Formats: sequence, structure tokens, C-alpha cells
Amino acid sequence: MTAIAIIGTGGTIASEAHDPLDVLGYDERGRKLAADELVARLPESARSGLELHVLPFTPVGSEKIGPDTWRELARMIRVAAAARPELAGFVILHGTSTLEETAWYLNLVLEVSQTVVLTGAQRPASAVGADGPANLHAALRVAASPEARHSGVLVVLNDEIHSAREVSKTSTYRLNAFTSPEAGPLGVVDGDRVVMQRRPLRPHARASPFAGFDGALPRVDIAYAYAGADGVAVRAFAAAGARGIVSAGLVPGLVTPEEEAALHEARARGIAIVQGVRGAGGRVAPRPALDEAGFIAAGSLNPQKARILLMLALAAGVEAEWCFATL
Repeated sequence: MTAIAIIGTGGTIASEAHDPLDVLGYDERGRKLAADELVARLPESARSGLELHVLPFTPVGSEKIGPDTWRELARMIRVAAAARPELAGFVILHGTSTLEETAWYLNLVLEVSQTVVLTGAQRPASAVGADGPANLHAALRVAASPEARHSGVLVVLNDEIHSAREVSKTSTYRLNAFTSPEAGPLGVVDGDRVVMQRRPLRPHARASPFAGFDGALPRVDIAYAYAGADGVAVRAFAAAGARGIVSAGLVPGLVTPEEEAALHEARARGIAIVQGVRGAGGRVAPRPALDEAGFIAAGSLNPQKARILLMLALAAGVEAEWCFATL
């Protein structure tokens, strides 16, 4: 028997509506299922060979999940891994809206040797064609698979295995909403076995400079660039006490003159500035203008993940520019 721990944080995968055709308003009008209820609904054959341990967690929508929940999850996993060394892995059921952010944080701070997999669903458990059961089954198989070990925190949906660093939700309702735009999936979950096609090269788990980190995170905001943007948002973030600002700039990493002036003002006040892009793919490379301004290039991280990395760097006192070049 392969032991797997399951943590149900809520989200669409745990949502149940009154109408099986309701795939839009279920979160406001339905109810949340506990993780053990979802496990009980799996066919017996899906649980064959697995010893499943459900860890208690209050289910919520993923819009309610943030840094406090990230830390709570990391602590829960560390405690369970120490108390039950026989565990092969963890599966976290999570709402899809912020799933990639939780996965990225855990990828940077968790030092456990077990495989950690996040999964969710695009349709509620009550819907015709619900994808949650298949995603949960696939996640359990990946968490139990020796081939998936030492690959960092993984995201599994739609029979695809993605790296926490690379994956992003790119569609509101489609079942193939989670993609890794630049690199593609790490592997797939086929009917006969889990197939890993590659592994992440960047440091994670014990190799991460934030392995074991459990501290509070500072305020870091994201300023979204658009045609005609002024510096109001940037100055408001600075006034609110932000220690860092990520610019979700125009592709390939530009901002309007007014916004640029506000970012320079913020940097002069000691606020860390990371220049990212609002596009779906591609790097923001270091260039002379960024270096001269003291701005950090986000590389291939999207703005929401760049924010998390900057928060950790500022909290742990690790050089942010090195983090973005290395992690």
C-alpha cells in the first residue's frame, strides 16, 4: 500500500450545486464538500493500492487563499511528513483561481522529500461532465509514482503534469485551462502509467534558499500597465507601505512615461521594483535601462509569481536579483 495524504482546501473541485447544469453560480449558491466526501466518491479501483489519509482543512474558495493559508499548508505538510515518514506524497485539492500561486510558494519553501501535487477542477462536483474525479485520480497516481519524485511541487489537471514554476491558468472555463506556455508539461498521466518526459532544472525544495522558511511576508503589489497609464497606482502602493512593486508591463517589459516616473520615485524611496510583463509568455531580459534604474528583470515569471518570489526574497534577506536569475 502506498500512503498518500490529502488536504482539501476547497474550490470548484469541492463545490456542489443544486442544478447539474450550473457551472457558473455554484460557488455562491452551493455547498463545499469535505475532502473525505470527494475521496469516498472515487471508484474503489481508483483507490486500489493506496492508503489515503485525509488531513482536516476548512474548504473555501481560492479567492480567499493568500499568504496566511500558504504558511498553514506548508506547516501542515511538514508536520505530517515528520510524523508519517511512510507517506509517499501529498495531494492538495485547491480552487483554480490562485492554484498556481500556492503551488509556486510551496515549491520554494517546502523541504520535504515527498511529492506534493496540487489539483482542482473547472466544473463543480455536481456538474454534468465534472472533471474533478478524473483530476483527483490523476493527482493521486502522480503523488504515488516513483517517477515523479524530486520534481518540485507539481500541478496535475487534464491528465497533464506541470511544474509549479511554469504553469498558469490561461482560460476561465475550458478543461485544458492550465498550461505551461513556454515549456509545456513535464509529463502526462496515461491509462497505463505516469509518464515523466523531463524534470525542472531550477532549484527547488532543499536546494531553494527559502527551504523551511516560515516567516511573515511583506507587502508587494502589482501595477498593471496599459496604454495611457499614469503613476497613480504605483504611488498609491508606495504610500500604502509596499516594500516591493512588480510592474506587469507592456510586452516586452515597457511602461508609459508617467508610470516609469512613478516607478523611479518608488525605487528612490528604497522600494524594490521588478519589471515583468502582462503577456502570456516570454522573458523580460536584463537590459541597460533596467540596470541603470535599479530595476530587476522578472525573467520568465508571470507577475503573480514574481510577486511571491520578491516577497520571499525581501522577507528572508536573499538578494532579489540573484533569485530572479536563478530560481
